[in-house]
Amino acid sequence: MDVLNLGEMKAFSPEKMQKVHLFDTAHFLCDLYCFEPGQAQKPHAHQGEDKIYYVVEGEGKFRVGSEERGLSPQSMVLAPAGVEHGVINDGEGRLALLVFIAPAPHLHLK
Repeated sequence: MDVLNLGEMKAFSPEKMQKVHLFDTAHFLCDLYCFEPGQAQKPHAHQGEDKIYYVVEGEGKFRVGSEERGLSPQSMVLAPAGVEHGVINDGEGRLALLVFIAPAPHLHLK
């Protein structure tokens, strides 16, 4: 059984957002994204892959398609395949997100 403690897995850097790989299978990918204030994930899209962002800690602004919304802990948002999406930590504290992608991107297949 694979068990992880998110508190121990968080990794922040003043240079850029950090991605921590948590679980990676042939079917899905789960990462922990860690943002310092002001850091962002530029808008982009995944063809053939759905993404879910789940806010673990902090607050941030999420964009999916033409919609933008601020989210806080225990909130989650879906970015369907092919729809542009991105995140910015526009708050004063750190932002930590669980990110699920399915099916797993080819670069992460085992």
